[in-house]
Amino acid sequence: MIRSFRDLQAIKDRHLPLVSERLQEGRATRPTQVLVCASTACLSTGGEQAYKFLRREVREQGLDVQVVKTGCYGFCGLGPVAVVHPGAVLYCRVDEDAAGNIARTHLRDGRLVQNLLYQGMDGEGRKNFLHEIPFFEKQQRVVLENSGLINPEDINEYIARDGYFALARVLAEGRPEAIVDTVHRSGLRGRGGAGFPTGKKWSFAAAQEEPEKYIICNADEGDPGAFMDRSILEGNPHAVLEGMIIAGYAIGAQEGYVYVRAEYPLAVKRLELAIRQAQKLGLLGKDILGSGFDFDIDLALGAGAFVCGEETALLRSAMGFRGEPRVRPPYPVEKGLYDKPTVINNVETLANVPLIVRHGPEWFASLGTAGSKGTKIFSLAGQINDTGLIEVPMGISLSTIVFDIGGGLPPGRKVKAVQTGGPSGGAVPAHLLDVPVDYESLQELGTIMGSGGLIVLDNTDCMVDIAKFYMQFAADESCGACTPCRVGTVHVVDILDRITRGEGTLEDLRELEELAHDVRDASLCGLGQTAANPVLSTLRYFRDEYLAHINDRRCPAGVCNRVAH
Repeated sequence: MIRSFRDLQAIKDRHLPLVSERLQEGRATRPTQVLVCASTACLSTGGEQAYKFLRREVREQGLDVQVVKTGCYGFCGLGPVAVVHPGAVLYCRVDEDAAGNIARTHLRDGRLVQNLLYQGMDGEGRKNFLHEIPFFEKQQRVVLENSGLINPEDINEYIARDGYFALARVLAEGRPEAIVDTVHRSGLRGRGGAGFPTGKKWSFAAAQEEPEKYIICNADEGDPGAFMDRSILEGNPHAVLEGMIIAGYAIGAQEGYVYVRAEYPLAVKRLELAIRQAQKLGLLGKDILGSGFDFDIDLALGAGAFVCGEETALLRSAMGFRGEPRVRPPYPVEKGLYDKPTVINNVETLANVPLIVRHGPEWFASLGTAGSKGTKIFSLAGQINDTGLIEVPMGISLSTIVFDIGGGLPPGRKVKAVQTGGPSGGAVPAHLLDVPVDYESLQELGTIMGSGGLIVLDNTDCMVDIAKFYMQFAADESCGACTPCRVGTVHVVDILDRITRGEGTLEDLRELEELAHDVRDASLCGLGQTAANPVLSTLRYFRDEYLAHINDRRCPAGVCNRVAH
């Protein structure tokens, strides 16, 4: 049981040497450690088997080597991934044969297994170490600093990396209002899509005189191709819990919930374990660190409805009702869960909080741009060589992400657009890829940052078909509470379907644009208000493809097989 700062420091001192070995670039004596990615992406390609194979090989050869599970490195397209420390040597596609080669050649004989090292599509020589690989060179891993470095199922390793020290400082200082001010001065904005200033939201809730308040972590990540929040929860769940506890102390709440979709079984498992560990050490529950502050956290499992990413729909679902949004005001900070003041923050937002407390608001504000501070995590998918999870400073260009970090496109392919913000966002055409990635710049282009999905589209993608895909998703996920969304999205899909079948008319095009604006302007919640963004952005930048389908009965990309091409 941790009752004081001294107890916390004692745990750090015991476990820091082990974790510190993983930060060394040169060879050390012992212990050699192999960290195996145990995130969903790598597990889906055999990560659990890779872990077992490596443990077996180490045991059978009598090697003084530790094999440890860890979180996502981000190289999701090359999994299962394993990294040998000290040295940070990255091995890709680690199957049973590869595990044996790593054990015999590297761990026993000290020689690199060349055919398992990363090699880019440009034909350059194989890269030995993490820091040599272009995928990581222009990233800035802040929230993800522990993912791929610590065992997410061991609270002691999180503490060894200064985990829960921000909480200890906050409780020792005993000034909740100072925490709100710190977060406000940092410039942290919500990472769930809307980008509302976090400190301002906390200040509204803190000002409520109601004694019963709540903190909710929104882990209802529903965008197709998005896996940022899931990876944080799987790779560093204690960072999110610590952020929630600090938020609770700042606004005067004593209870919190992580609203997480049940389709994330690994994230749920690690959250449940992390909560039990924190409770056992006295970092959750009564009288945390002897401060007199009580706070506990539980899980609320969602059924996977996209609309429940919207705050008020999430609240209804968490209380056991159908997930439907309601009119605001009142806002959740005034009347939220059980009609009590409630702060709802996304996973990535909360994971930033302990870092801001530890390093100071000025440090965080020095990252990013004037209006968009810090870093942002994106899931990089689509027609690109290196798909996966990345963290970059705000203000980096889409071009840098696609070509320098993502490795560009396969031979013979050309970028047509990048879809940002998932079904709620829009397509940024190739000639505008030098745009900085921040809230304001993307909004000017008719799209949003969203929670962080980036999908690269190329010359084999039809933009009309892409718009239809996202609109069909929005229509399927509509809760049906308001007519513009319930009926309007279906009509939009019908028009797009006619166009892709080669049966569209110029009148359809006019009606499509008008209806898309109506859905955007008249819908009740964020789902409907942003549902038409893919249509509006493709009409803005790729109208020629619509006209080709209508006037020429031709799909330029050859995707719409009912249309001649």
